[in-house]
Amino acid sequence: MMNATSRLWLLAVINAATLVMLPLIGLGDGDGGFAGILHGWMPALVYTNVTGVPALLLGQKVVEWLTRRHWPLTAAVVVSVLAFAAAGCLVAQALLMWMGTQVPERFWADYLRTLRGALLLSIVFGLGAFSYASMRERLRQTEERLHEREVAEERTRKLAAEARLRSLESRLHPHFLFNTLNTISALIAVDPARAEQIVGRLAALLRSSLDTTTRSLIPLEQELAMVQDYVDIERARLGDKLHGRVEVPAELRDAHVPPLSVQSLVENAVKHGISPERNGGEVCVSASAENGQLRIAVSDTGGGFDLSAVAAGHGLDSLVGRLDALFSSSAHLAVSRREGRCVVEMVLPRS
Repeated sequence: MMNATSRLWLLAVINAATLVMLPLIGLGDGDGGFAGILHGWMPALVYTNVTGVPALLLGQKVVEWLTRRHWPLTAAVVVSVLAFAAAGCLVAQALLMWMGTQVPERFWADYLRTLRGALLLSIVFGLGAFSYASMRERLRQTEERLHEREVAEERTRKLAAEARLRSLESRLHPHFLFNTLNTISALIAVDPARAEQIVGRLAALLRSSLDTTTRSLIPLEQELAMVQDYVDIERARLGDKLHGRVEVPAELRDAHVPPLSVQSLVENAVKHGISPERNGGEVCVSASAENGQLRIAVSDTGGGFDLSAVAAGHGLDSLVGRLDALFSSSAHLAVSRREGRCVVEMVLPRS
């Protein structure tokens, strides 16, 4: 309904209209000239304020009281407006008579004549105020419903993205575990001690991996620790063929990334870039930040590949799906050749 500011503005409008209309409908001294209009202004203002102020302050409560007693809303508004107009004019007429402006002999004649104009103005402004308040209330309710709908839609999108992310992660963990177990099984026959050491590495890696299953993002420092465990496991299989280095500034290590995202890039570099090469090669993990974006690059000395040719269900395909589920169009993977190296860059918002 109407607030205090709206009521004050409405009262100002009523006063302005009264200064013009009430004298013209007979509140002057009857000479029909400008002097008559001036003579009518003071009584007009008294009528307006004595009638309008109580109506603005109490009218809404009276309407609510009537509607609680099952009155139709329009009827409650009209009855309330007419009651305040009739009572206000009566009080205003009595006040003017006490001030000496009106004579007792013309009390009822002046009251009835003024009431005709007051009723007209009261109905016009009362119904106008009611219509304005009703439209504002409907607008407020519509805005609330739209907001609730937007919140519900956003929650639905987040739940769908979370469900998609969990599905993709469930495909990723078995894939990583299968490759790691193959490495251990190959070592058991030739170097049991080293195999036992790698089992310890695997246990630490799986523990870290399982600890992140309930989180969609983890600190880059934690992700790099898992990458180091993975590289150590792979080095047990490849020996001196595999070299690795990490060039991540300390100030970026608290940035957040999807769990096993960098590990997936390193795994792809080792499997498809280093392993096929007779002399092996090097994998390098680097990171930079600019314009609110975190850029993590995993480069290798292998022959490279085309990202569009990656098969569905592949580790990189799963990572692309995870990035899309988490960040939509704000994150992506890119593959390029730089200075004789294959570079896979993961770009995502810095958080």
